[in-house]
Amino acid sequence: MQSQLTVKLGKIRPGRNPRKYFDPAEMAEMEASIKAVGIIQPLVVRPVDDNEFELVDGERRYRGAQPLGPDYDAPVVIKHLTDEEADEIALIANIQRADMAPSEEALAAARIVGRYKGDRDEAARVLGWSRSTLDKRLALMNCSEAVLDALNTRALQLGHAELLATLAKDKQDKLLPVIIAERKSIAELKKTIEAAACSLATAIFDKADCAACPHNSSLQTEMFGEAIATGNCTNRTCYSHKTDKQLETVAYGLRDEYPVIRIVRAGDNHTRVQLVVDGPTGVGEEQAKACHACENFGAAVSALPDSIGKVYRGQCFDTACNTKKVAARLKAERDTKAAKQAPAKAAASTQAVSKGTTKATAEEKPVTRISESEKVKAYRTALWRKALRREAAASADTANTYLLAMALTGLTRHISGETMGKIFEKLVDEKSSATDLKKNLSAVHDLDAGKRQNLTIALTVAAIEGIDVSDLTALCQYHKLDLRQHWNLQKSKDFLEMLTKSEMKVLADELGLRAALGDNFGKVFNKSKPELIEALLHVEGFDYSGKVPKVLCF
Repeated sequence: MQSQLTVKLGKIRPGRNPRKYFDPAEMAEMEASIKAVGIIQPLVVRPVDDNEFELVDGERRYRGAQPLGPDYDAPVVIKHLTDEEADEIALIANIQRADMAPSEEALAAARIVGRYKGDRDEAARVLGWSRSTLDKRLALMNCSEAVLDALNTRALQLGHAELLATLAKDKQDKLLPVIIAERKSIAELKKTIEAAACSLATAIFDKADCAACPHNSSLQTEMFGEAIATGNCTNRTCYSHKTDKQLETVAYGLRDEYPVIRIVRAGDNHTRVQLVVDGPTGVGEEQAKACHACENFGAAVSALPDSIGKVYRGQCFDTACNTKKVAARLKAERDTKAAKQAPAKAAASTQAVSKGTTKATAEEKPVTRISESEKVKAYRTALWRKALRREAAASADTANTYLLAMALTGLTRHISGETMGKIFEKLVDEKSSATDLKKNLSAVHDLDAGKRQNLTIALTVAAIEGIDVSDLTALCQYHKLDLRQHWNLQKSKDFLEMLTKSEMKVLADELGLRAALGDNFGKVFNKSKPELIEALLHVEGFDYSGKVPKVLCF
């Protein structure tokens, strides 16, 4: 019989448990049971620094065993997990237990949604919930801390919290003590909220049509003896529709500035983080510049009652990546500080380590480049084809070599008889036959050597136009295609037009335009996108020749 692995209780520290409330009566029973027979089901832990372990699953048992002291041999299962894996196991293990408070489920679910970059369908699948259940729990994330705490300790019912979540947090905190003290029912609270929830004073949409609307409570006060307070809309459906349309309008207006624009709602707390340069949550200056062109960088438009319509710029929508970048920057700073404080007698060994560190740092240096959106990929592929066609057409020998190589690889299959017929007619000024081989043999035989050569070149050009991107890349690499001879920013306004303003900042850093603009950089980027493009195309004294963005290279 295999013995159970144990670890001293004092060597285990609490982990990332989303459960905050532990019923005192249930915990007393747990302590009594563990005192009598010990922990039966092993705790799940993971090793951390200094021969210690972090709790992943089993906090109720862990708490219940505390009276036994730090030397108690707790049965464990040790798993080697990353921070992300430990978080996810702890979250899901707790969220799938029936006795967890809805407020705790909401926080855990929000973190799971964050791990899956806002994909609520995937988060619901992982949690084993319906999408409807997930959305209802996430809506609770708009509750104030006091409301969540009341729900957590069972001082408030779920229905109360769901209604309060539709209000601004300051209003929730004012209503909460009244609900608890007067023991207001959910129905009573609903009536209270319905009377004041749709405030026209805080509406973000154009209220011109509301002035004469029969659902405007200001008109109702004039018409009826009994009416709710003035300045409210009693048609929630219309109010919500207009609010959503305005949020979409705000988001649309930001499309030229950032790669990603999202309307964030309750429960999206962990799907975004503010990009910071310095401080304990900063990624560093160089990394921050690189982040501006990331496909997960952008702006958030708030749909929350406290800040509805407000725009939060400079948001990172890949929180896991942001955490890693912050950790990497902090580690690099610690290593640099430690190297400077190293004693003189260890200078030689420190220098050797420093060289290795420098090399690793150089390899991990943030790559400041435009992100490869589908539009950019299509643009650069067209650029490669056009440039390669021109160079192949300039040399009959090169064209012949490439044509033979492509034929041997089966890539000339991309050229149809119809395409070749059009080329033949254009070069020879007579039509070929799509079915009569003898006629075509005679026609080609009668051509002089020069025209036959031109047809071979045209055939190569047609083949280049049709091959897959992977084969095109291989051909460009073999040819050592120099894009500097075929691309210039000043003649590529269409390239700038497909970029956002944040991506143009990265381009300015990469090509040296930021340095050339100097103190005018900020002023230029505060202009509208069309004005910004014109400014970048006409920077006085800047040499545009020979500068090609990395994203366009193969």
